[in-house]
Amino acid sequence: MTLTPPFSLELQKKIDLLKGRRKAVQLGRVSFTGPLLLAPMSAITSSPYRLLMEDLGAGGTISELISCHGINYKGQKTLHMLGISPQEKNVGIQLFGEDPEAMAKAAKQVEELEIPPKFIDINMGCPVRKVVTKGAGSALLRTSDKLAIFFSTIRKAISLPLTVKIRTGWDEESINALEIAKIAHHEGLEFVSIHGRTSKQQYRGKANWDVIESVAQAAPLPIIGNGDLNVPGEILKRLSHTHCQALMLGRGPLRSPFLFLESYLTAEDKITFGPHDYLEILSRYRHYLESYTPFARVLETQIKKHAVWMVAGMPGASQFRSNVFACPNLVVLWGLIEQYFKGLQQQSEQNGAIFRQGLDDDFMQGGHG
Repeated sequence: MTLTPPFSLELQKKIDLLKGRRKAVQLGRVSFTGPLLLAPMSAITSSPYRLLMEDLGAGGTISELISCHGINYKGQKTLHMLGISPQEKNVGIQLFGEDPEAMAKAAKQVEELEIPPKFIDINMGCPVRKVVTKGAGSALLRTSDKLAIFFSTIRKAISLPLTVKIRTGWDEESINALEIAKIAHHEGLEFVSIHGRTSKQQYRGKANWDVIESVAQAAPLPIIGNGDLNVPGEILKRLSHTHCQALMLGRGPLRSPFLFLESYLTAEDKITFGPHDYLEILSRYRHYLESYTPFARVLETQIKKHAVWMVAGMPGASQFRSNVFACPNLVVLWGLIEQYFKGLQQQSEQNGAIFRQGLDDDFMQGGHG
């Protein structure tokens, strides 16, 4: 990987100040530099985005869900998804599959990577049809009687810490997160992450934090809470009162990439992140992407997606989105991005702080795993 270009001194100063307020957490055998972690998201949390979020305050990250069968069949696309940068400090690799032996075999291969992860996470939360119909992801919530063998088979194959991410249950009539947490503890897993919706909910409605908190109070192992953590003040409030040992942010940072840092702001702080800061981090994300993939199309697509997500709620976002997806190549795309954020910077200097709205609105209802 080529040398990462530094942030401006002004931006780096803000980052360092807020990262300095984090307190390290120890969850079983897994340590993180802070209690706010990046959730796994399909087609999003590959190494470049994980690196960016670590730069911007995430205490730890987890890869997108990766098929155990793809690993075992040596699929090149799947193996590429396992890539971990030497710069990553607190990353877990998330696997999905329905067969314990296949999962164990894949987990062993992950452990033997040139750069292994800090832990391996089992996906039991994905509600997407193509995953669930094969008996993987959140479909496993319906087979709690088989989970002891499922967990123990994987755990015995590796020495790395093993964790699991679940939902509150399959549906409202079968909320079984606490039962699964107890099984996970008995079989030697380190912690359980809980997304506060059922599988049937997909990403609709609101996360049920009453269930998450009740499990966190009663579970015999650390619990990480996940769901609808999109606004800095509410995240800090939750962090101050939760029974969870850590919190996991998913879709929120896609719209607000400084969310991990902003969650440590106090009422006395005068720190803000403006358009120039957004342009800087997009530039660093581009650098990480260029080091990760040789394919211009992948690079272009990822930059388009993240640029559009970041400007949601900003002035002219709709027109910007249309212009971005009409761009024929990366050169034109980057010129458009620079023009947009430099224009916003001029406006903010003339009229005050950057204007955003609707950060607590529903965002990306389709979900990403």
